[in-house]
Amino acid sequence: MAEFTMELNDDQKQVRDWIHGFAADVMRPAAAEWDEREETPWPVIQEAAKVGIYSLDFYAQQFFDPTGLGIPMAMEELFWGDAGIALSIVGTGLAAIGVVANGTEEQIGTWIPQMYGTPDDVKVAAFCSSEPDAGSDVGSMRTRAVYDQAKDEWVLNGTKTWATNGGIANVHIVVAVVDPALGTKGHASFIVPPGTPGLSQGQKFKKHGIRASHTAEVVLEDARIPGNCLLGGKEKLDERLARAHERARSGGGERVKNAAMATFEASRPAVGAMAVGTARAAYEVALDYAKTRTQFGRPIIDNQGVAFQLADMRTQIDAARLLVWRASWMAVAGRPFESAEGSMSKLFASEVSKKVTAQAVQILGGNGYTREYPVERMHRDSAIYTIFEGTSEIQRLVIARTISGMPIR
Repeated sequence: MAEFTMELNDDQKQVRDWIHGFAADVMRPAAAEWDEREETPWPVIQEAAKVGIYSLDFYAQQFFDPTGLGIPMAMEELFWGDAGIALSIVGTGLAAIGVVANGTEEQIGTWIPQMYGTPDDVKVAAFCSSEPDAGSDVGSMRTRAVYDQAKDEWVLNGTKTWATNGGIANVHIVVAVVDPALGTKGHASFIVPPGTPGLSQGQKFKKHGIRASHTAEVVLEDARIPGNCLLGGKEKLDERLARAHERARSGGGERVKNAAMATFEASRPAVGAMAVGTARAAYEVALDYAKTRTQFGRPIIDNQGVAFQLADMRTQIDAARLLVWRASWMAVAGRPFESAEGSMSKLFASEVSKKVTAQAVQILGGNGYTREYPVERMHRDSAIYTIFEGTSEIQRLVIARTISGMPIR
C-alpha cells in the first residue's frame, strides 16, 4: 500500500506536464469555437487519441497508479484546458468505470476497447442512469429490463436523460430495474452494443455550460440485447437478488449498493479534480489580469479588495485539491470512506469552483462578463459540478448520514 504523499513523483510530473502541454496547445485554442458550436469536438478527441490521452491504456495506467493520484492529476490538467472539451474526452470513462466496477473480466476485455475505438476511428461511450423522474432519487427509476429466457435476451424499455454522449455513443451502459419489489437493490447494469435496434437518441440538450460535451436523452423501445450483456452475469445477479429478498423478509441486514451508486462512488473524487482544474484556470487568468490591469495609476492587485480575493481563491483551490487527493489515496489503499470522504471532496471542490470562477469574473469586471475572456465560459462550465453525479445537496445528505448513522431525509 502506497503511503500518502502531497508530492508527485518524477514519473507523475512528466505525465502531468505532458497533459498540460496538450491542454494548453490543443484544447485551449479550440475551446471558444466548440463552446459556440455546441457540438462534440471530434477533431480534438482524435488528436487526444493520436497522442495517447484518449485511450484505454492511458486511463488504465492512471487508474492503477499505486498512489491513487494518477486520475485526479490527469482530470485537473484536462479541465484546466477546457471543461467542455475535456468532458468530451473523459466522458467515456464513466461508462468504462461502470463496466470495471460491475463486469466480468471477459466483459471488460470485450467492451472497453470498443468504447474508445482507434486513433483513426475514434468512438465514445455513454453511461445512462438518470431519468426524467429519477435523478438524485434513483429509487424512482422506471427503465425496465425483462429477461426472455427462451431467447437468452434482455428486453429494455424506458427513457434515460442527461446522458453524456447519449445516442452518439458506440456502446451504452444502461442501469435498469430488474426487480421492482426491491427498490434500488433491484437495479442492474447492461451493455447495449452498437447498432442495437430499439435504441435511439431523444432530445439533445442546449446547456448553460460544458457546451462542447454532447448531452441527450436515450430512448429504449423493446431494445433486445444478448444475455451475456448483463454486467456481472445472470448467476451473480440472481444470487444478489436472492440475498436482497432474504434481507427484506428478515427486516434488516447489510446495505446493498446498486450498480449506479457503485459507479458514482468511484468517480466522485475525479469530479472534484475536474472542478479544481476549472477553478485553477480561472484563478490564473484573474491573477495575471490583476497584475497587468491598471486603474488610478497602479495595478489593481495593489488593492487589498482584489489581492485578498485572490489569496482566498488560491487557498480554497489548494484545500479542495487536498481533499480530492486524500479521497483518491484512500480509495486505492482500500480505506473505507468512514466519513464519506469521497463525497466531501466532490462537494467542497465543486462549490469552490463555482465561487472562484465567479470571483474571477468580478476581478475582470466588464471584461470578465464578455466572451473575449475565458472566465465567462469557465464560470458557466463550473455550474455543472454541483449538479451532476450527485448534487451538492445529495453529497451533504450522504456525509450527514455517514457521520451520524441516522436516516436523515
